[in-house]
Amino acid sequence: MNFIFISPQFPRTYWNFCDRLKQNGVNVLGIGDTPYDALEDVLKNSLTEYYYLPNMENYDEMYRAVAFYAFKYGRIDWIESNNEYWLETDARLRTDFHVTTGIQEDQIRFFKSKADMKIKYEEGGVPTARCHRVGSFEDLQAFIELVGYPVIAKPENGVGAADTYKIENDEELKAFYETRHGEYVCEQFITGDIVSYDAIIDANCEPLFESMTAWPPSIADIVNKDLDLAYYVCKDVPEKLRKLGRQTVKSFHAANRFVHLEFFKLSKAHKGLGKKGDYVALEVNMRPAGGYTPDMMNYAHSLDVYQIWADMVTVGKRLVPEPEKEYFCVYAGRKDSKEYVHTHEEILEKYGADMKMCERMPEMMVRTMGNQMYTVRLETEKEVKELIRFVQEEK
Repeated sequence: MNFIFISPQFPRTYWNFCDRLKQNGVNVLGIGDTPYDALEDVLKNSLTEYYYLPNMENYDEMYRAVAFYAFKYGRIDWIESNNEYWLETDARLRTDFHVTTGIQEDQIRFFKSKADMKIKYEEGGVPTARCHRVGSFEDLQAFIELVGYPVIAKPENGVGAADTYKIENDEELKAFYETRHGEYVCEQFITGDIVSYDAIIDANCEPLFESMTAWPPSIADIVNKDLDLAYYVCKDVPEKLRKLGRQTVKSFHAANRFVHLEFFKLSKAHKGLGKKGDYVALEVNMRPAGGYTPDMMNYAHSLDVYQIWADMVTVGKRLVPEPEKEYFCVYAGRKDSKEYVHTHEEILEKYGADMKMCERMPEMMVRTMGNQMYTVRLETEKEVKELIRFVQEEK
């Protein structure tokens, strides 16, 4: 089997996907914009060959890289990045090279467009916030008259929480409309906690692995207000969320994928959407959860999600056994610009026995994830909340 992995060097932990594929007997062929000599040895050892491409934004050059691999190794069976930024490129390459194991170019808009996602949610019977594609100011005002303030404005085809705004009155609406760049959607504001249904899906859109992660109220606030990030992987998945996650996967026909589907857990009733405690869809992300979350799933569920994914690719089923014990796994980040009550040494002394990761974060991830991260495995949600307080309490 020939598997082209797009940008295998970022995030850095993605070498694990390549490694498990190689262990399963796959030719793993990398295309990336990092020079080969700068790759980590664990990644180099996981690749059959690496094609250095300084400008991956140039599709003609990407096409030639895939054509080179096809000429040298024969038919390409998979093309995948597991990366939000490259999903459209992945789909275009699959279509052009007749690789049928993933989403094609004519369907990618449902994975990427905030507005078009709503079509698939509706087809699957999954409740979701009302959404308006921003056009004229008059139409935008009419939408807000329907749903009321506040509303959330976000790029129509954006990645993460960048350039996302909470708009609470006419003055803020006018300022947003006059200064926005690119296409935007405006969504009904939902009051609730954000959780995700994370799963590895087989060729028949059936889950081989399922997990839930609890996220902070607003990633946009983390970025825009310079807050500290904390989130955690839970022991299990509530049945209501499991059902909606599976409905979403089937509606989007998200086969052969690691998916990260975001939902609100309502903190109060919303007319037409549900009662307190119900789940309402936020958006789909057809790739693994960001940062070190896949590793946190491993720690929480006592298994190897990278291996489950690689087995899905190579044999189409799960070979990794169910775990004997499961935990919570929490991430708590701190920023160098702040002063905290407890020192780094005190954190290590208190939580060192349960700490799974303790690292400095890459500069490009600092705004969201902090400069210093601590990832800890714990038994109870109460312990999770206490760790977050201990790590992030400021002077």
